[in-house]
Amino acid sequence: MVKLSRGVEWATHSCTVLAALPEERELSAEALAEFYELPSAYLAKQLQALRRAGIVQSSRGKGGGYRLGRPANMISLLDIVRAIEGPEPAFRCSEIRQNGPCALKKADCKRPCEIAAAFGKAEQVFRNALAAQTLDSLISEFVGNASPAHLMDMAGWIREKSG
Repeated sequence: MVKLSRGVEWATHSCTVLAALPEERELSAEALAEFYELPSAYLAKQLQALRRAGIVQSSRGKGGGYRLGRPANMISLLDIVRAIEGPEPAFRCSEIRQNGPCALKKADCKRPCEIAAAFGKAEQVFRNALAAQTLDSLISEFVGNASPAHLMDMAGWIREKSG
């Protein structure tokens, strides 16, 4: 199973909160960290990675903070994973078939080994599933499953913290 860092979870949760912001409002990294009781310095690093990927926008100064950089229906879970983890594949073949007493010559390794190919196919299925799931569809699921009282608590907190 592909193991994603906690940063992916934190970034995705932060994006769901940012999606609930009224237009032109922002939340600070400290407020987002408070919402989930996370270390603000580490969350700030995840938010900066999201900013570099264009998933969120930020502004400085008093009242500054973060907001989504594009509509929630235009942000996939794969976008968030790539922003935090990078674009590299999870499985990296180191060509160990070229080592040892029965090693293949480099010239005989014209195509990926069967193991690398199998992992590559599996990862592509995983990435396709993440690409198909947008932040908007995730939020719709959450809203459908959450209690009205919890949604009201969240809305009140967001209004208070976003000015």
